[in-house]
Amino acid sequence: MDDDSPQARWERRTEVTLAVTALVFLASYTVLVLGHGLPAAVRDACLAAMLAAWALFGVDYAVRWRLSGQRLRFVRTHWLDTLVLVLPLLRPLRVVKVYEAVQRRHGQPRLALHARVIVYSSLSVSLIGFAGALAVYQVEHAAPHATILTFGDSVWWTCSTLSTVGYGDVTPVTTMGRTIAVGLMGCGLALLGAVTGSFSSWLLQVFSREGDERPPGS
Repeated sequence: MDDDSPQARWERRTEVTLAVTALVFLASYTVLVLGHGLPAAVRDACLAAMLAAWALFGVDYAVRWRLSGQRLRFVRTHWLDTLVLVLPLLRPLRVVKVYEAVQRRHGQPRLALHARVIVYSSLSVSLIGFAGALAVYQVEHAAPHATILTFGDSVWWTCSTLSTVGYGDVTPVTTMGRTIAVGLMGCGLALLGAVTGSFSSWLLQVFSREGDERPPGS
């Protein structure tokens, strides 16, 4: 049975809206970073949209904190929401919750656990990678002695960093760029580990079922 607490009802009512807000934030940030030749009015509008999205996430966080009645324990039990509020580039992760919300509202069965882990991890890697590539390009492309000069360079570097390959042909030279790199490395290890572990567990279950279904003596 679904949780019918005030906090749960609030989350069900706002999850799709917040996911759309996260997409608006990401789209605005993309235009702000890559739209070098755009008029100042357009860039100001993108910045205003980003700030409005941040404010909306802050209101949502405050309401859920209030409804939970957990005080400081809420911060520990909702650490991802806390990170999303503090670190703007993690806000697109809100989009990952859309699938669950749509499936519940239509009464449709959800994917199996292993498939959900793989789908959610893949979405998370894509969103974090794109946002990370934007952030690194923003702080690196105009820095002295920079090797990440184009957004394509940034995407290539982000892919090699998230996959933990790390070719080293392009690297961040600024403090902020290296800080983002550390975060991407951690996310890459965690998410790729989740996918690998889930896939391995699924294979073990498949092989186990096949062994059980074999006739005796075969």
